[in-house]
Amino acid sequence: MYFESRAEAGVLLARELERYRYENTVILALSNGAVQIGLQIAAEIHATLTLLLFEAIEVPGEGQTFGVLGQDGVFVYNGMFSTGEIEEYYSEFHGYLEDRKREVMGRINRLLGAGGIVDESMLREQNVIVLSDGLPNGASLEAAAEFMKPLHVLRTIIAAPVASVAAVDRAHILGDELHILGVTDNYLDTNHYYEVNDVPDQEGTLATINNYVLNWR
Repeated sequence: MYFESRAEAGVLLARELERYRYENTVILALSNGAVQIGLQIAAEIHATLTLLLFEAIEVPGEGQTFGVLGQDGVFVYNGMFSTGEIEEYYSEFHGYLEDRKREVMGRINRLLGAGGIVDESMLREQNVIVLSDGLPNGASLEAAAEFMKPLHVLRTIIAAPVASVAAVDRAHILGDELHILGVTDNYLDTNHYYEVNDVPDQEGTLATINNYVLNWR
């Protein structure tokens, strides 16, 4: 399934999420692109919008996500790997992976001071729409689930315009409810599914969220 833009995808997803209008609902965006989608949904169902900061760390030379480091400093392994695969990769690339974790955490910490970042109090006793602009695998969902694990949320709703079959399998395990507009066996780069790719950088995204919060209040 292809979309003209992330804004268009947001309008389509908002129709599926109409039941959460005026409910206690927070949209937890998992990327800059997801924020663009989330703006459309938030406006339609009158929900709070925020961003979970994390960054994927890949296995060198293989283009596979080894795991995700979140804003709370917790590293979550890609649940699609077996324990044996994780141990093998970690043994082989230990130095590289640890260096990448330090680099990523430094970058996240610099952004944390910019505001517009989710904290635990925002999610407690809320329906949480975990929103992605595309799910090639379940790694980002694992990161969100780990962040929310100590919290009591009413319902976890996973939403995305497009996802791989493997990501949908993980979503069924991690979420209470799924809204995926298109599922593909051969997932390409997320930008491939949008004609317009005008996603702002992290700083621009944070400014957008802060403006949204100010207008919401």
